[in-house]
Amino acid sequence: MSFETRGLVCAHHHLYSSLARGMPAPDVTPDSFLSILQNVWWKLDVALDLETLYWSAALGAAEALCNGTTAIIDHHESPMAIDGSLDVIADACSMIGVKANLSYGVTDRWDGATLRSKVSPLSPMTDGAARGLRENERFLRAGGRGMVGVHASFTCTDETIESAAALAETMNTGVHIHVAEGLDDKDAGARLQDLANDKWLLIHAVHLDRDLQGTIVHNPRSNMNNSVGYANPVRFTNDVALGTDGIGADMLEEARLAYVRLRESDVTQTPETVWQWLRNADKFFPEIEKDTVTWSYDQTDSPWHVAFTPGVRCVDVRVNGDLVVENGKPTRFDMNEIRTKAAEAAIKLHKKLALR
Repeated sequence: MSFETRGLVCAHHHLYSSLARGMPAPDVTPDSFLSILQNVWWKLDVALDLETLYWSAALGAAEALCNGTTAIIDHHESPMAIDGSLDVIADACSMIGVKANLSYGVTDRWDGATLRSKVSPLSPMTDGAARGLRENERFLRAGGRGMVGVHASFTCTDETIESAAALAETMNTGVHIHVAEGLDDKDAGARLQDLANDKWLLIHAVHLDRDLQGTIVHNPRSNMNNSVGYANPVRFTNDVALGTDGIGADMLEEARLAYVRLRESDVTQTPETVWQWLRNADKFFPEIEKDTVTWSYDQTDSPWHVAFTPGVRCVDVRVNGDLVVENGKPTRFDMNEIRTKAAEAAIKLHKKLALR
């Protein structure tokens, strides 16, 4: 027997990271969160070009759709290919048939082609940050669905963060920002407390030391993988949503992991808490009510059942009534072609990384 639910939302993704699988190992084994960023992710994003980005986004969106995720809130960075990058991701998601809310993560860590070892809050905004803000503004003014992205406080000057907040206000949207993910960003709360509002997306909040306005997005798998600690989202009164931080978009699997981690922290907690997190991002995509997912298990409406039932898979997906996945296979695109093109792009990307 099967059961039908609404489509799912990934509240924080990095579609540019879909081609990271199999990338060359760093020369030095990272031994901290900051060294993971410096030796893995900041090397990956700087190697991206627009063609590679398209196939990375297409692969990530396709995998999301085939797992019942019909909407993605994405946070992007490609310091050497900023201009037009949000259009590329939007085009890839449109081709797949996934709704997308996009933003470019501005940062002062790149000044031109130079990586800054440290960013002072009182330093002036860099050209790289200014270009990122322009990309957010260009995309939003052209009618794109999105927010104003900021990488994280510790890689931005005060001027950059304040400019991003002002742009978001002007565009009647929120700021999508990593907040206190690691101890390197422990001062984020103090720097953001006079700027954040209910439209903001606060990603991670592992070491957040105060209340901030906005929706907190919990990414349990990523936090565990990066060994940054447990966010314990129930300590906040904010709405909490679930994201993956770029590790796919299988939201049922992410919810199961989120529940186990929550239960480890507090044995009195139940799966209902996490299933509410799973649905809290629906407010960013009101039209998702018209999306339906048929699952292979007939108790998918029961958090207790899903929390303890492995192997529940997406069978069919309808987006606004149109059948886009049938018996696990997409109907509007060739998954083999997507994987082939993505593999070719990954080879190109990994060659670049091997030279860095």
